[in-house]
Amino acid sequence: MHFEVTICPDEGYYENGAFVFSFQASPLYPHEPPKVKCKTKVYHPNIDLEGNVCLNILREDWKPVLNVNTIIYGLYHLFTEPNHEDPLNYEAAAVLRENPKLFEKNVRRAVAGDIVDGTCLSASNLRLQELGSR
Repeated sequence: MHFEVTICPDEGYYENGAFVFSFQASPLYPHEPPKVKCKTKVYHPNIDLEGNVCLNILREDWKPVLNVNTIIYGLYHLFTEPNHEDPLNYEAAAVLRENPKLFEKNVRRAVAGDIVDGTCLSASNLRLQELGSR
């Protein structure tokens, strides 16, 4: 079972962005969590530039009673409440911890498709395309 989900936060640092995640569930699902990757390059303390996601329910806190909706809610929560204490992107986590105003500026630049820390990030262009096609 393979599918994609787009998260479009309507509040917080990542408001107006669109972030695509791929889900790959093995035959052992629900006894093991699906593999989830972010396909959109994003400036985020809990998502690295390769798309790996740091979300506890995708690792040690997974239980077979959890489901895809729980994961989607968790991903959405990462965008409304990024966590600098459990980072995959250590640079973004340090900026969030030490200078939240700069973090917010970097996120706004990233959502607008600008370059942040030498990486081109473009979440809003996808959102605009999606909204235009509805």
